Amino acid sequence: MQLRYWFLLILLGAIWGSSFMFIKIATPEFGPITLVGLRLLLAGSLFLPFLLMPKYLKQVQGHKKKILFLSLFNTAIPFTLFSYASLTSNSNMLAILNSSAALFTMVVAYFWINEQVSKKQVFGLIIGFIGIIVLVNPFNAQTTLLASLACLLAAACYGTANVFIQKFATEVNKLVLIGWSLIIGGLIYLPYTILSFPKVTPSNEAIMSLVWLGAVGTGLAFIGYIRLIEKIGAVRTSTVAYFLPVFGIIWGNIFLNEQVTYIVVIGCFMVLTGIFVANTSKPAT
Repeated sequence: MQLRYWFLLILLGAIWGSSFMFIKIATPEFGPITLVGLRLLLAGSLFLPFLLMPKYLKQVQGHKKKILFLSLFNTAIPFTLFSYASLTSNSNMLAILNSSAALFTMVVAYFWINEQVSKKQVFGLIIGFIGIIVLVNPFNAQTTLLASLACLLAAACYGTANVFIQKFATEVNKLVLIGWSLIIGGLIYLPYTILSFPKVTPSNEAIMSLVWLGAVGTGLAFIGYIRLIEKIGAVRTSTVAYFLPVFGIIWGNIFLNEQVTYIVVIGCFMVLTGIFVANTSKPAT
């Protein structure tokens, strides 16, 4: 793989890894659902100039249900769960538990589309889920059980969305699929976003966090993600999952003074090891 694509892959991991820090900053002032609604609308607006082009606009026909499904399971629901979780959990925990989406993808694929799983992949899943147990245990003061469950449910949503795309939407242009799912997700939340908009003007820090989340962490990052899939393929692009929690821990420590405890290090290592083992093993034939 060319050096420039490695750079883009690491940059994408750094951007997505920072998103959890900005969620942690912005959620208390905007509220979880309002933050997500504004984030989706801002991100979707970056896609809109492309989506309204005739060659992309006609591709929406016949795929509206798929777009609606992804607007819920790939954006609105998991974004909201992570926002709620941020109220009682450190941002580094959000980033690490988010990476478990790769494990849930494999589980969902096995039960939904009968994708074969090898013994080595099962071993990888066991390692990964033990890592999750290490992170979620009651002695980890950096999160609560409810926040951790919200993160895991969000990761399961991502896993479900990944399998859905693999099974039903491989023929749909990814720009159309992701772009419209962001806009539809934002429109679903629009009434609540308007009614629950903060009465007190959020701080500059919270506003800038929202702008980063919408414009960079979601909008531009997804555009870069699509670009990488086109250039190096979905499998290589999926390795961004290894960078994301690492950067999540780094940003949380530097900017939010979050402690990097032995529980965080061991749990993160086990989750990433589980993902690596599971994804480098060929299923049994």
